[in-house]
This record gives sequence, structure tokens and C-alpha cells, in this order.
Amino acid sequence: MKYEWRKDEKDLYLPKNKPVFITVPEFGFITIKGAGNPNKPAFAGYIQALYPIAYGIKMGLKKGTDQPKGYADFTVYPLEGIWDVSEQAKKSPSAKLNKDELIFTLMIRQPDFVTKAYFEDIHQQVVEKKGAENPHIAEVRFENIVDGPSVQMLHLGPYDEEPASFAIMEKFAQEQGLQRISKIHREIYLSDFRKVPPERLKTVLRFAVKTK
Repeated sequence: MKYEWRKDEKDLYLPKNKPVFITVPEFGFITIKGAGNPNKPAFAGYIQALYPIAYGIKMGLKKGTDQPKGYADFTVYPLEGIWDVSEQAKKSPSAKLNKDELIFTLMIRQPDFVTKAYFEDIHQQVVEKKGAENPHIAEVRFENIVDGPSVQMLHLGPYDEEPASFAIMEKFAQEQGLQRISKIHREIYLSDFRKVPPERLKTVLRFAVKTK
């Protein structure tokens, strides 16, 4: 039976558009790190480096004869990003965000049965086939990441309007006796921005918290 994250992990990936507290365990991801303005053409190269590997893993396991314990066919997880700003931007904070100073890690989660060793096999195959087309493919890595105690909510609308949702989330955190750890945050992209108009975009926003 095919594993569908939209059906089986609604608490993580399909929250309502109001804040909730959630504890997120450790998961494996394929990741790529970069810097700069996501509205510029170069950003697409980072995204395009992840998907051939994500689908290579999925199809390699589906067609393989030596499938790992616990294997089930699955829907590829959505694109996610962890966002921060450069050290220079932190030293001279401005009321207005300069997107050229953004630091990001883009990623696609992998099922628990996908190992780093299997990723490395698929990664090498994809580098050999498509690495010349997109040098960023060689930069993709496998990482285990844990978000831990967090506040999250569904943001509806353009990315530039996310600060309003973060303000709601921070107010919720204070009311619950929680404190946001840093301005670093995670975004989970439920919509394809190339096909969906800005006002209809759906993005899960999440940041780590601790008890005051």
C-alpha cells in the first residue's frame, strides 16, 4: 500500500491556519545549502538539484529487488527550506529584509528506510548523468535533522506576507509560556509557486521554541 504523507502525517504537513505547538522528531533529508535572493533565477538551480535524486531514490527502491525492511512505495515529500540571514546582516539589523542576505538549506524528507548509503549510490548515479547540466547536484547531502519543540501554522498567500503569520505565531507562543529560540525558521511548500497564483499559495511555517 502506497504511503501518502498528506494522509498519514497531517499533523506535520497539513496544519490549519492557526498556530499549534508540536514536537517534531528526527527525520532524514536530502539537503542543499545556499545563499542569496530566492526571487533571482539562480535559486532554481538549487531546487532542481534535489528532485532528480528524490525521484531516483523512489524509483530505485520501487524497481529494486533488494528492498529494505519496512519498505513501502511512497509519495515524494514536499520541498522544505530552513531560512536564516548572513552574519553581516545580523550585525547590522534593518527593519527591512534584504533578500540578497538570506541563507538557506533546501531539502526533501526521506522515509525512515532510506539510508545514507543508499542515498550515496543514487547520488553518484545522478551526478554522472546530470551533473554537467547542474553543478549543484554534486552539493546535495544526506542529513538527519530534528526540529524538536516548535510552533507552526499554515500561511495562506504570498511569501512576502509571511511576517503577519509569524506575528500571530509569536503571540501564541507567548500566551503558551514559550519563547522563540531564534529568527531561523522552516517553510514547507505545499504549493508549486510556478503554477499557483501568489494569493493561493499554501506554506507551512515553523520555528523552534523553548519554555520560558
